[in-house]
Amino acid sequence: MKILVIDDDAAVRKFISITLQRKKHCVVEAENGKSGLLLLQEHRDISVMITDLIMPEKEGIETIIEVKKLYPAIKIIAISGGGKVSPENYLVIADALGANTTLKKPFSGQELMHAIDNL
Repeated sequence: MKILVIDDDAAVRKFISITLQRKKHCVVEAENGKSGLLLLQEHRDISVMITDLIMPEKEGIETIIEVKKLYPAIKIIAISGGGKVSPENYLVIADALGANTTLKKPFSGQELMHAIDNL
């Protein structure tokens, strides 16, 4: 399965990518929603998007809205460690806007794979 990982934190992207690659998934990485949307245009075979919610350039909530409109078949996992409010508040919003599942940072590789498997 080809998975797009969007997070402005390089360490988080690397953790997610390595975890997914160990399970034989193909991973494409972006540092914000803007570059993530460009990658979706290039890689039409992406079936899952994992996106952080608090990022520069184009944040995750806006990215989710656009992806649901432009690529409705893509499954979305929203992740957040929070910001000015608790991560749960952001994740509730992401869920309401169409994310298929959410994960609160920090999460384990096992939790990530469980979320992938449940899509």
